[in-house]
Amino acid sequence: MRWFWIDRFTEFVRDTRATTIKNISFGEEPLDDYQPGHPHYPHSLMIEGMAQTGGLLVSEPGGFLTKTVLAKVSKAVFHRLVVPGDQIFFKAEVQDKQPTGAIVSGTITVGDELVAELELWFAFLDERFGESALFPPEDLLRTLRILKMFDVAVDQNGNKIGPPQHMLDAEIQAARSYGELI
Repeated sequence: MRWFWIDRFTEFVRDTRATTIKNISFGEEPLDDYQPGHPHYPHSLMIEGMAQTGGLLVSEPGGFLTKTVLAKVSKAVFHRLVVPGDQIFFKAEVQDKQPTGAIVSGTITVGDELVAELELWFAFLDERFGESALFPPEDLLRTLRILKMFDVAVDQNGNKIGPPQHMLDAEIQAARSYGELI
């Protein structure tokens, strides 16, 4: 099972910024045993939610073909706890991008209240780390649709962004192999 620590994109501007939300529910397993008697959302999962938001932001311009991994958390300052019933907003912004990686700064808020400030470094892995993708393209496309990324994704000029062709092709091929298409 893959875990996703974001629920939906609310903004996506290619190579610039993205905003996602996460609804914190008392029914979520990570709250059960983290600190018995004082349920709150773990900081590590908030960092992962920002990493997922920022990682998708810096991977999209290359059609999600580059293997992108979180390499370093250079800043993580938390100002308050997140508790069941909160809706957190991850706001990621590209600060620098090079052929070998990218730096993303981010904030996490509940409403207008600042929860955390982060700076994350991502590495773009080359062929030395294998030829296969980290995620099958048809599975990643399905996930991005569930997260509604392509509903809000635009380039820097405001033009709508759609899924890369290779992902659409992989989706059709996978459907044919499962007998979903004739």
